[in-house]
Amino acid sequence: MMHFALTTLATAPSVEWNINVGITMVVCNIIAIAFGKATLPDVSMGPQLPAPQFFGGMGVPAMLATTSFGHVLGIGAILGLASVGVL
Repeated sequence: MMHFALTTLATAPSVEWNINVGITMVVCNIIAIAFGKATLPDVSMGPQLPAPQFFGGMGVPAMLATTSFGHVLGIGAILGLASVGVL
């Protein structure tokens, strides 16, 4: 299993940043935030973000958790799309 993971990482496509990569990451983060707002039990827990009207009343922990998940989704989407030649 470890050999497969190292081989997969070694053959992952290299992607230079362009506007399509940025849009893909933003879309993945929006999806993750929407998923988090729908499934997390209390998104307003913890310290509040400044200007809560822009962040839907989410607290700092919920925003960090959802955007971290969004970046993981984005990395997977970008590498997957690059491997099939879309990006």
